[in-house]
Amino acid sequence: ENHVERLAEDHQKAKEIEAVLQSLSYVKKVEPVETNILIFYVQDDMDANEFIAKMADKGILLTPMGDGKIRIVTHLDYTDNMHEILLKELTKF
Repeated sequence: ENHVERLAEDHQKAKEIEAVLQSLSYVKKVEPVETNILIFYVQDDMDANEFIAKMADKGILLTPMGDGKIRIVTHLDYTDNMHEILLKELTKF
């Protein structure tokens, strides 16, 4: 009910993250993005919790879902600056 007009912006950012994730060798799979929620899996030889911890050290909070599955959510408080930082940091692994 609130901030409905912002959903398109959040969805666009999610699609941009999806495109970057699909280009990364350490990403095994990206679930199709339908909203502002992204779910992806890291390769079996990568420790998802270690990846999440390293991103947290950079101020990027990701949600572990078990078995190499990770969730990212774009939302009202997710700024353009945060978006650029996330995209850049994802490519550093």
